Amino acid sequence: MKTAKEEVRELLEHLPEDPSLEDIQYHIYVRQKVQKGLDAAREGNVISQNEVEKRMSRWLER
Repeated sequence: MKTAKEEVRELLEHLPEDPSLEDIQYHIYVRQKVQKGLDAAREGNVISQNEVEKRMSRWLER
């Protein structure tokens, strides 16, 4: 398992040569959110498509 520092280094290697600090922060934020979603899916903390549609239909009726 990579350390956070290793992951940030790897992320920086894939960015253009002149990213702003805001760009770097954004990419770290997105990476964290994607990882959080993958972890939730692996742990079974997800809802079905039918449940999503049911919840969305209530929001859209308003």
